[in-house]
Amino acid sequence: MTVRIVVLAFLLWAAASAAAEGPAATIKRDFDACRAHANIDACYDALRWKPSDPQLLVALGDAQMRAHRTADAIRTYKRAAQISPDMAGLSAKISAAEARPAKRAPPIAAHADPGKRFSNAAPEAQSH
Repeated sequence: MTVRIVVLAFLLWAAASAAAEGPAATIKRDFDACRAHANIDACYDALRWKPSDPQLLVALGDAQMRAHRTADAIRTYKRAAQISPDMAGLSAKISAAEARPAKRAPPIAAHADPGKRFSNAAPEAQSH
């Protein structure tokens, strides 16, 4: 019974401290996670609070580039450029992203039999 009370008290304390943290601290934590760890989800969480922040958009674009999501990064960089056209280094990021070659699909195995069927159906020669 005392363990339950301690656990309940800890959970209440954790919830109260998270509520007292406020949006500014949440944005800073998410922004830091976005920049330092290329955490795309943290970028999106921070952008929910400040959707028109060009620095957040650039951080999201950088995280997308690290995750090899080049097309998404280009769109994100261009959105940041629309909001802040004179941001330093942004045109270089867009150019570098556009110059990056797209990832190709893996080649089809040369040893695969083109006439081979993969099905749960019975062979044609078998009667039902």
